[in-house]
Amino acid sequence: MKTQNEIASFPEITLEKNKKIILFDGVCNLCDSAVQFIIKHDKKDVFRFVALQSELGISICKYLGISFSKMDSIILYNPGTAYFYKSSAVIEIAKNFGGFWNLVQIFRIVPIFLSDKIYDYIAKNRYNWYGKKESCMVPTPELKTKFL
Repeated sequence: MKTQNEIASFPEITLEKNKKIILFDGVCNLCDSAVQFIIKHDKKDVFRFVALQSELGISICKYLGISFSKMDSIILYNPGTAYFYKSSAVIEIAKNFGGFWNLVQIFRIVPIFLSDKIYDYIAKNRYNWYGKKESCMVPTPELKTKFL
């Protein structure tokens, strides 16, 4: 993982201040449901979304130095600060919802290697359990501003 000083804002994105980018598997039905859930609970309009398979998604991963072996994961990129993946990304995303969702922070006591093992098991089986689309979802006109 890069240090805070090494991570600058991605040069090809003009992003409003205090926005965070979620990179997700654009053909995974589970991931699509997760994106819809995040949009519904993102009352502060913090998140923007990019499919990992898109040119921009691949470019961001290369820019951050994230190997393609980690691209079966959800990635939260906070431009200029840090990025998180797997279970750490899920916890960081949930904490932005506020209220009840702040309780998700309790999972930080679970060692990362253990929570990531659970995450990896779900990620490995997500297509079998939830299915896969032929292509990435096309956002509705109302949601288009949330996707980069």
